[in-house]
Amino acid sequence: MAHLKPILFLDPGHAFGLGNRTDPFIQDNFELIDQYRLAETDLSLFKCIVIHDFIDQEYLYTYRSIITDFLAEGKIIIFTGQLFKAWLPGCSSFTPRDIQSYKDYQVLIAKDHPIFAGVHPDDMTFKKGIAGFFARGTHAPVPAHAEILLTFRDEMPITYIDRNTTNGTILCHSGRDLFAFRNQNKSTDRIIGQLLQWIHDEYEALQREGKQV
Repeated sequence: MAHLKPILFLDPGHAFGLGNRTDPFIQDNFELIDQYRLAETDLSLFKCIVIHDFIDQEYLYTYRSIITDFLAEGKIIIFTGQLFKAWLPGCSSFTPRDIQSYKDYQVLIAKDHPIFAGVHPDDMTFKKGIAGFFARGTHAPVPAHAEILLTFRDEMPITYIDRNTTNGTILCHSGRDLFAFRNQNKSTDRIIGQLLQWIHDEYEALQREGKQV
């Protein structure tokens, strides 16, 4: 058990995520487990849980106390997806974007942040010339005092960090798995390494602040 990697990645087992099971970046940096093993896993060994957009939210709702207790210990949850059950503290249900034009999916950087340093907004907005892959809605209203990192062009929040609702830190992104933005030969390739470093830095900051049991 001492050799476990410190970041837990819940594998929903869907077709779009099968590559995570063999990808070197995922294998080198995450402990990948089937989502339905969460309730039997010793979470004291991990500093962060990464929760994918295809996760079984009915299951997470049943075991929502596990998420609450993990955050109470001054740890990190990263959720990328569309919330429809109240298992994540402080997070509002997903609201789809009202679309009149592809420009409504335009991603803007609301605040400079290490996770998205050097990432061009158009590289997030468009994938193979199509807008909407990165995010298609919002979890709004966001929690009080949340740090909003990305928005649509009308300032509707896409990605935020919540350090106030719980004793830990929640990074919430209303779109696809941020760790899936790799090997695309554009600036979004920077996200995975920068997000990984942010996890380690954020955890150290939480411990320095005494946000632990």
